[in-house]
Amino acid sequence: MIKIEQIHNKLSEAIKKSGLTQSEIARRLNVRQSNISHYIKGDKMPALDTFANLCAILDLDTDDILCVSDYKNK
Repeated sequence: MIKIEQIHNKLSEAIKKSGLTQSEIARRLNVRQSNISHYIKGDKMPALDTFANLCAILDLDTDDILCVSDYKNK
């Protein structure tokens, strides 16, 4: 079973490793910088459309971030 904590950890790590500042990511997503900070801390998860756009901006595989590939391999 996929847990929200797993998704949060992968998303947080991807944001940190992106090389982009929180402000730059927020600008590209048209959200507040504090939202990006909340995503990193795990206080909030992005809305589905924001999540999709975030994955596109960071060139992330959604299956990887959502732990789908981990679940399929079990």
